[in-house]
Amino acid sequence: MIPILIDMDGVLRLGEKPAEYLNEFIDFLKTENFPFCIVSNSTFTDKSLMQKFFEENGVAADFPIMTAVDAAYFFVKENYSSIALYCSESVKHVFKDLKLSETPEAVVIGDLGEAWNFEIMNDIFLKALNGAKIVAMQKNKFWKHPERGYLLDAGAFVSAIEYASDKRAILIGKPSPLYFQEALKLINSQGKRFVMIGDDLNADLYPLKSLGGTGILILTGKTSPRNLTAEDRENFYVANNLPEVIEIIRKLNKRGLNGN
Repeated sequence: MIPILIDMDGVLRLGEKPAEYLNEFIDFLKTENFPFCIVSNSTFTDKSLMQKFFEENGVAADFPIMTAVDAAYFFVKENYSSIALYCSESVKHVFKDLKLSETPEAVVIGDLGEAWNFEIMNDIFLKALNGAKIVAMQKNKFWKHPERGYLLDAGAFVSAIEYASDKRAILIGKPSPLYFQEALKLINSQGKRFVMIGDDLNADLYPLKSLGGTGILILTGKTSPRNLTAEDRENFYVANNLPEVIEIIRKLNKRGLNGN
């Protein structure tokens, strides 16, 4: 069966609500025994909060989940003795056993939403200037709020820090190839061709070109049909909703995409 990676926001969760046909989609994957992993670049949510979301919406979360927050925690725990942490209060508990310092080896950047301001940006800049590595949970350019529309994401702020400090951030989340590879390890599918379902061309789909992945773009999230180019439509399958994604998966699996 084809290994499948599935983006959370814009695909399975729209704002704070479950996507239409969420339960039917997960039931399909489980019933057909597809190896799959839910992945997320959200820095407002960790694995436990995502599990809670599924459970509250009638879906048993008995499948692998990997967030940029969880991946960042494992990375910095293994590589640095002290950090400075800039992220949402909702996920700070993930890093509770790590040493926080005003002179850290690394600054770890998630998203702060509307809390971003000059003082915070300058504080991160000064720590980077004084030698701290920059670790970015993700570098998404923007995201789509269900009520407010398009909003700046953490990538815009990380890029400003990179520019000012003349340093390149270590990227943990998508589109880092390491992120996709780690997710495939969770479902024992390393070295196999796979499918990625996402709503973001730059973070979810174009990185697949170097990894042997096949992309399915779903139009329930940040990408609008009017934004698609002929190249996009040539490179990826396009679906309007989860039932259409199911039909594409069935066709791909029938062709033996995983090479087995």
